[in-house]
Amino acid sequence: MRYSTCPSASISPAQSAKQVPPEPDTRASKVSVRALIYPGQVLRVPGTTKSSSKSSVPDTFNGVKYPRAVAEAAAHNRAILARRSVPSRSETKAMIVRIARQQGVDTRLALAIAYQESGWNQRAVSPANAIGTMQVIPDAGDWASGLVGRKLNLLNPQDNVTAGVAIIRALLQTSKTEDLAIAGYYQGLSSVRKNGMYPDTKRYVANVMYLKKRFS
Repeated sequence: MRYSTCPSASISPAQSAKQVPPEPDTRASKVSVRALIYPGQVLRVPGTTKSSSKSSVPDTFNGVKYPRAVAEAAAHNRAILARRSVPSRSETKAMIVRIARQQGVDTRLALAIAYQESGWNQRAVSPANAIGTMQVIPDAGDWASGLVGRKLNLLNPQDNVTAGVAIIRALLQTSKTEDLAIAGYYQGLSSVRKNGMYPDTKRYVANVMYLKKRFS
């Protein structure tokens, strides 16, 4: 899930009944592909040009300010990925298709969510520390690890895709419709059930459905 930072997690009645671990509430950290920060990108910071660690670590997006520790963790992961060799977008696309088929998830849906999240870019890291191709935050990565039965390393391209696809599969299993599952990847399923889709969530779902048709 392009999963964003979440201060807490909750279990919906449906999840509890199906023994599915709680999914993180991800709305606060959701960012568009254009809003992601990539290694080597030049950032313009308004105000003073004094050198300080605070001005060098982006910690705010869409009016949401993330804890210093989260922003620093994101910067650290961004630096790690900048030094690593990662798959090309075509290789990443093939990886998504392969892993989606292994997990029984519609390949078009997996491709669409991944493209909406990062543009199939494993080096993408958001200010909320949403990592890689599927934009999975560490809490969501722990949840996905439980779903697949092994520890997943979100900095590893294959594990990152595995985490995202596992989360998509779990959301599809616990949602009444595909639209709700997509919304759950962005906003958090318990939040969608409680509050309905927020306006930005509706746009996200529409974008994913459009991309899904393109990948048919």
